[in-house]
Amino acid sequence: MLTKFGWMRIYSYICPNNTNTEMIETNLNTKVIGVNIRIDKTVYALVDIRGNLLAQDEFATSDYPNISDFVTKLSDGVMSLMESNGGYDTVRSIGISVPSGNFHTGCIENSPNLPWKGIVPLAAMLRDRLGMAVALDNNANVVAMGEHAFGSAHGMKDFVVVTLGSGMGSCLFSKGKIYQGTNGFAGEIGHTCYIPGGRPCGCGRQGCLERYTASKGVLQTAQEVLDECDTPSVMRNVQQLTVQLVIEFCHQGDKLAIEVMRRTGYALGVGLANYASLFNPEAIILAGVVSKAGKWLLEPADESFEAHVFHNMKGKVKLIASVYDDKELNVLGASVLAWDVKEYSLFK
Repeated sequence: MLTKFGWMRIYSYICPNNTNTEMIETNLNTKVIGVNIRIDKTVYALVDIRGNLLAQDEFATSDYPNISDFVTKLSDGVMSLMESNGGYDTVRSIGISVPSGNFHTGCIENSPNLPWKGIVPLAAMLRDRLGMAVALDNNANVVAMGEHAFGSAHGMKDFVVVTLGSGMGSCLFSKGKIYQGTNGFAGEIGHTCYIPGGRPCGCGRQGCLERYTASKGVLQTAQEVLDECDTPSVMRNVQQLTVQLVIEFCHQGDKLAIEVMRRTGYALGVGLANYASLFNPEAIILAGVVSKAGKWLLEPADESFEAHVFHNMKGKVKLIASVYDDKELNVLGASVLAWDVKEYSLFK
């Protein structure tokens, strides 16, 4: 039976001697490449039809501020990965997860956080280098594809995935399909206003929700909490504080670290309540480094959510933290994107 992705094609030929001998030829394109581009690292992996990560590698995104140099590095790495694991002919296509990615255009469009500014036609650039089909989408959409195919959203029709990393993005699944919006920019919850005239955002405005819920926002909240009082905290002894350290200090019982995540959770709950009140999802799934705070984030977020959501939805929308490692989930989602793109080869 053919799969829904169409990754195997069977050709039957009747031999000219009129015997009933049948020759079956199977397409060998049984793998795809999933690429996850983040501000700090770019990870690329070879993924088979069952979602198994067969091989992967990575490099520092920040080492390549020139987009042409970045594409050369990524192309060389992907080619090396393919040749070391069955060859070019076994790979069907490439899927890319990237902040500010637009599925409709295949471009990174005006990313506030990545080093490349303006409109970057990354899918076309990579396709020209490697000679195979390339699909690109916003990282939040790609994470949602991974959750839908392999994770907590498996079997759900109407749900939201919110990513909390260097930025805050989201994807809305409606009736089993991603809602992209007219131009592919639906789901930018991180750039909805939380506090008018509040913290400056990389998008050029002030008070955006992600400035209170994503990594930089958590660290700014931590500094504010430390400045407000003289209460002892292990956060004061750290030269370079990270979100992971704040979470670790919460587990250790540090009161100020717990207060940082409480404030973050409150802001997140308000934003998610507004989202849910508009779209009435079955569940909201949280992914990204900030979501790994567990109960320190989820409990205040849930309390805030229930206090602000439309009353008919109280107690009816589940808040779920993704069980996947962020890097793995992005790559798996990118592989789903790769299977769905129309096959193309420069050499056929």
